[in-house]
Amino acid sequence: MAQGKQTPRQKMINLMYLVFIAMMALNIDAEIIRSYYDSTKALHETRTLTEKKNEKIFEKTLELKAQQVPDTYAQPWEQYKVLKVKIDALVDASQKIKDELKKQSEFHDIDPVTKKEIDVSENFAALNNNEATMAYFFKEGDENTLTKGATDLKAKIDDVRNYIVATFGNNAQLKDLVERANKSLIAEYPKGKSPNDKTWFQNKFYHQPLIAAISNLEIIQNDARNVQSDALALLLQEKVDASIKFSKYEPIVSGPIDIQAGKQAEVKVMLGTYSNSNKISITGVGRVVDGQGISSITGSGIGEHKLGGTITLTDASGTPQSFPWTHTYNVIAGPREVKLEKGLLLSADKMNVMYRGLENPVSGSILGADNSKLSLSAPGATVRGTGPGKWIVKPSTGNTVKLTLSGIDPYGKSVSQVFEYRIKNVPPPQGQMRGQNVLSMPASSIPNQSVQAAIPDFDFPVSFTVTQFMVRVPGKAALLIHGSSLDDAAGLVRNLRTGDVVSIFDIKATAQGLDGQVIKNITPILINVQ
Repeated sequence: MAQGKQTPRQKMINLMYLVFIAMMALNIDAEIIRSYYDSTKALHETRTLTEKKNEKIFEKTLELKAQQVPDTYAQPWEQYKVLKVKIDALVDASQKIKDELKKQSEFHDIDPVTKKEIDVSENFAALNNNEATMAYFFKEGDENTLTKGATDLKAKIDDVRNYIVATFGNNAQLKDLVERANKSLIAEYPKGKSPNDKTWFQNKFYHQPLIAAISNLEIIQNDARNVQSDALALLLQEKVDASIKFSKYEPIVSGPIDIQAGKQAEVKVMLGTYSNSNKISITGVGRVVDGQGISSITGSGIGEHKLGGTITLTDASGTPQSFPWTHTYNVIAGPREVKLEKGLLLSADKMNVMYRGLENPVSGSILGADNSKLSLSAPGATVRGTGPGKWIVKPSTGNTVKLTLSGIDPYGKSVSQVFEYRIKNVPPPQGQMRGQNVLSMPASSIPNQSVQAAIPDFDFPVSFTVTQFMVRVPGKAALLIHGSSLDDAAGLVRNLRTGDVVSIFDIKATAQGLDGQVIKNITPILINVQ
């Protein structure tokens, strides 16, 4: 500014200049706070996604493996459950601190009237206020004296980190987890590692506005959930190189069903994800390469041929387990000889049985003949053609149905053949909730559920509508509920405790697609209260 006596005009200009600078500073502060606030929301959303991933994917996978292969995964599952309790305690404690700081600073995320998010500019004073943060973490504003709330938070952070180090510190495969915990889950700098000779709490919370405190607490929650996610992933990965241990086995046979006369083909046989381990042996094949059994087959002898053998697995206890395998293939005529061949083929499109009262798709053919001239009959069943060589067969009574396929062979001769199929009743439906018949949830969530019925892994278009069911809880009489919703059971389940079991039974439903068949007893649903 100019020296000496100033004119009134000059004084006014100087005053306006000062006001302008003050307004610019205020605007910069507001933008910084808005940026802090947006980053904190993004951190919260990321944490929420991590929590869902942990719970719905990794955690359930580790639990299932612990049930299927307890000698390999039971201990990691028990270790993880302890870790989860400690991390939940840390995340919950951090959330309570955030809520308390917001309350003391009179910060509001949502407008109570409009239910909409309040703009940062309307919360500027609250987000810029550091009084609540100082009062919560430092006794009487002394930066060297922590409050009980601060020491409790530090104790929970230390508890998670110390558990990880003590439990997994000697496991080389979990080295990354231990290093991350030592780096991110701290409330005290290692000796000589402070960036400015101040303590961790001083840097994070001393004279920090509400928005900075909330952001730093969200980072603590985020780091804890990420460590939890790392633990789950590494505990699952840890056993990849363990000795071969399977809980369910299914031989896999890969090869052609039909080959032309005079041609060659190969059939491969393996057990699940195949392995060249000497603990697996395969018989009934020509050679074994990298754990795959391979057989060379030739197209000699028109008609059906079968291969078979045994896969033997020596498990971790040294006990051999045998799994028979079979493969069926057909040798059919090549393009030059097809007119000279005769015979009939018939296959069920869905399976080798017929379901009573349902429309079972069937295909038939005569080698070298016009399939549009084929006919199919089945006493005791209704037959409806759907195209050349294709029909819908609906059996009714009896235990078997005989299908007679008739037509004209390449020589103009009338031929027919009878094929016998077993008739099975439709499997009984299963009571379900969220696609499961045994599940766990809090008691408060039960009234929000609905009861369904379905036939698991059934390839036909059959559906059910639940009309009523009974609900039983410990110590009370069963309650009849009409419809499919559990809303009317709210009073019945209100006082349930963790470990209680809710039974849903005597489920009644109507069926669509069963052609008037009587629905068999629907299996019950069990809910384990968390």
